[in-house]
Amino acid sequence: MIVTGLSGAGKSQAVNCLEDLGYYCVDNMPPRLMTEFVSLAGSSGAEIDKAAFVVDIRGGLFFEDLLTSLEELEKAGVSYRIMYLEASDQTLLRRYKETRRIHPMSNGGSIAEGIAREKEKLGDIKKKASFVIDTTGLKTAGLNKQIKSLLQSDENDSFTMEIMSFGYKNGIPAEADFVFDTRFLPNPFYVASLKKLTGNNKKVREYVMRSKLSHRFLHTVAGMLESTIPAFINEGKYHLVVAFGCTGGQHRSVTMANELSDILKENGRNISTTHRDIK
Repeated sequence: MIVTGLSGAGKSQAVNCLEDLGYYCVDNMPPRLMTEFVSLAGSSGAEIDKAAFVVDIRGGLFFEDLLTSLEELEKAGVSYRIMYLEASDQTLLRRYKETRRIHPMSNGGSIAEGIAREKEKLGDIKKKASFVIDTTGLKTAGLNKQIKSLLQSDENDSFTMEIMSFGYKNGIPAEADFVFDTRFLPNPFYVASLKKLTGNNKKVREYVMRSKLSHRFLHTVAGMLESTIPAFINEGKYHLVVAFGCTGGQHRSVTMANELSDILKENGRNISTTHRDIK
């Protein structure tokens, strides 16, 4: 496994997870040494069958050899996959400010300039990535869960989705790939017996789903997602976050998140469900 990507995107956490999964991990590996390491591991009786190399921009001029070294691995019959980690510019800026570290590509300039240079430098290797993981909004536990899901399942089962509900009054979740507004659906908030309940309650779900519009909306979203998932996998994206929003994040959005989760689980998808604004 070649672990690479943007500085500050979480490669260190990813390597920790890979070590827990039994990978022999080497940080900041000069690409030219990868084939030598593989040969050494195969001939020394070390019984290393899974290795992970962190190769990134810190290697300076050595990093320029990465694409050539990958070709050498292919010629030697060594199977490999590339895990590419990225995050939004805003997230990377915040992480660098919190740690007060210097971006390796800033060259004395701003962190934003360093991020832009690094993205350009890593463009070709990202195109070759087997997995592209966006860590924006992901905590360590979430990243570990995603990596384990990707590596411990068959390819057809490795695609994971997080279905989320939220309230617009608390802001749109930055990590969402798709955001659907449910504020046009029947609102249980105005029914006295349902006001203090949530979409996790059967009566609330039945109230929202009593409308034909709710069913039509739900199945339209489910059909759109199922039709686009193969294209995301083809582009190396193995995780999607789908968010439903309503005013407070208690009734309609929760109902839709639960209903969609049920449909996708029945279709054999690997689903986790999060209700951000339910305390």
